[in-house]
Amino acid sequence: MLLWLKAVLVPLVRLYLCGVKVLLYQMFNRPFTLPVLSKQNGRVAIVTGGTRGMGFETARHLTSLGMHVIIAGNEREEGAAAAKKINEECLEGKAEFVFMDLTSLKSVRQFAQKFAERCLPLHVLVNNAGTMLVPEGKTEDGFEFHFGLNYLGHFLLTNLLLDLLKRSGQHGCCSRIVNMSSATHYVGVLDMDDLNRRLCYSSHGAYSQSKLALVLFTYYLQEQLTAGGFPVTVNAVDPGMVDTALYNNLLSLAQILKKPVAKILFRTPAEGASTVIYTAAASEMEGLGGCYLYNGQKTQSLDLSYNSELQAKLWKKSCELVGLQEV
Repeated sequence: MLLWLKAVLVPLVRLYLCGVKVLLYQMFNRPFTLPVLSKQNGRVAIVTGGTRGMGFETARHLTSLGMHVIIAGNEREEGAAAAKKINEECLEGKAEFVFMDLTSLKSVRQFAQKFAERCLPLHVLVNNAGTMLVPEGKTEDGFEFHFGLNYLGHFLLTNLLLDLLKRSGQHGCCSRIVNMSSATHYVGVLDMDDLNRRLCYSSHGAYSQSKLALVLFTYYLQEQLTAGGFPVTVNAVDPGMVDTALYNNLLSLAQILKKPVAKILFRTPAEGASTVIYTAAASEMEGLGGCYLYNGQKTQSLDLSYNSELQAKLWKKSCELVGLQEV
């Protein structure tokens, strides 16, 4: 009983209280408005989960700036339709869909290999795809679903594309990695002995843990890139509470309450994507890495996320889990 209270009820309550806090902020603060961004002709971007919601808005805006955008996702028909719609709307740039399933390490490796074979540069990687509050389940490789999709899949993808990002960037015009985190990372608990939540499952705890892992990953990777003098920046973004399909798995009562609240207080997908787009393309972000951004502003993440020892432990463990040699 005590274990259930600690592992299930406490994460649930903390996550919903975190949501209330975000809604109160959004009630009294206007959404970030994107400035006019300079053209990005010749630059290449990958946006995971770019077929709908904030990912689609990100892919559409980057394409409108002149980028060649690869939408990576696991829904072929939806992806092809998204790319077609973007190309019909945007006079500059180009969007295309390429299949990748982040819940399969094999699929991630195949995607990275096929992309490398095209001999394209890579200037922007937006790790946007994610899932939230799904019932207990495992990925193809046996990882807890939130941890595998939201974090480990992106961890592997980023590392497989990292050399290309390094070669594509140059000082004064860095390549950029943007990791989609969430305010829920503030209530995240990283259990290094049970990252797959096998002792006592909580979808709320699993989701917030995956988002905390992304912030820790962001800071550690930026430290390594800076130490090596590489022209690549890594930042984490919190989009706020956005009216997307992510909230379809809320508790029944929360679902009922969400519908009228969402219309008034939730951000639209375009508003939620604005800070992601800003981080990926704005000249003001040139050379700036290791930041956590919310509503267009750099802000402090959870104190624990700055713990360099925990960052290193998670990096080492993540390399082991996905079969990468630690660098």
